[in-house]
Amino acid sequence: MDVQEMSAVIFVATLCAEKKVKKRAKRTWMKSWVGRRGQYGLYRLQRELEIEDSFGFRKMLRMDQEEFNILLGTVEPLIAKQNTKMRRAITARERLSLTLRFLATGESYKSLSFQYRMGACTISRTVTETTEALHQELKEEYLKTPKTEKEWQTIAASFQQKWQFPNCLGALDGKHIFIQPPANSGSTFHNYKGRFSVLMMAVVDASYKFLYVSVGAQGRIADAGLFAHSDFRQALDQGLLHIPPPQPLPNSEVFVPFMFIGDDAYPLRADLMKPNSHRHTERQERIFNYRLSRARRVVENAFGILTNRWRLFRTTIPLHPNNVGKITLAAVCLHNFLSEGHSEAYTPPGLADREDEDHRLMKGGWRTEELALQSWQGGRAKNFSLEARQQRDTLKDCFISPAGLVPWRETFV
Repeated sequence: MDVQEMSAVIFVATLCAEKKVKKRAKRTWMKSWVGRRGQYGLYRLQRELEIEDSFGFRKMLRMDQEEFNILLGTVEPLIAKQNTKMRRAITARERLSLTLRFLATGESYKSLSFQYRMGACTISRTVTETTEALHQELKEEYLKTPKTEKEWQTIAASFQQKWQFPNCLGALDGKHIFIQPPANSGSTFHNYKGRFSVLMMAVVDASYKFLYVSVGAQGRIADAGLFAHSDFRQALDQGLLHIPPPQPLPNSEVFVPFMFIGDDAYPLRADLMKPNSHRHTERQERIFNYRLSRARRVVENAFGILTNRWRLFRTTIPLHPNNVGKITLAAVCLHNFLSEGHSEAYTPPGLADREDEDHRLMKGGWRTEELALQSWQGGRAKNFSLEARQQRDTLKDCFISPAGLVPWRETFV
């Protein structure tokens, strides 16, 4: 081989070496510790609790195994994912467990990522999808405002039986849900307490179940404005709720319209009663205030149970207001689902207020903790109609009459 041929061979060899593709480092779809999710982590512990410790299971997810399985069967078609050739999908059971644990603790996505051996972004998507599925599947059965006169009359009968307040269709209240300030939102969600929040307004029946919920209004909205601009007020004004016609008071021939009850922040209306001013109240007015506040206690307990069981609402939620609204609606649906089933895992004895045999208030366990959701405060709504005032006076007369009095009232007035 002469020099010219040798040079050609060297040139070709060099060219081939330059074109040789470097071997790439092996890529993985997940970190190795995440891949061991089926062997370790909080979901694995849940499976052990199902077999060994039913009480521990209740403490972990705020419900027993039967209730968990019912929920799983309800939402699984919406949250189940398919396995791929690359990796095994997170099961619907794991997704529901993770979401319930997030609601029960309020822990951050980063914290839960280590507990469940999932990525924080995966957890964020999972919680969003699962809470939307819970709300979508449960709202028709467990978060529905009555649509017929008969349904409203059933609620009113329950208020009369349990709390001795006639023609009552529900108790109203509003709360602040604290959030981290959204980007570029300025003072939109800034409230009078100097914190950022969204507002939640609710109507609750005599058994601590939510009948109506509105969530998402900015925390800076004035107190009277929350009710004034709500779709609930519009439905009342337009007669869309199918409320029954006036009905006589118990053991009486005096007809009174059906009504809701609220605190001083609400306006006095024929369909919405509130207490008398506490300034210079006479005995008759004190009796009325006692009877109304006793019945209105149901909405305080509903919020108290909700925040005690789903402790996410005891934190400053680091999510966008739209997502906070979706998660809140899912939590309310879960509250009604578990309350209707009389779940002791969700509402253990002593959690809600109760009365002893002398009708003295025995404070519920939720009241031993610092108030989590703060009521919206401010001046009392002062505008009212003559009809509304006359109706309140009629109720006052009823509560001091032999037909409407309760024998233990003198102890508390």
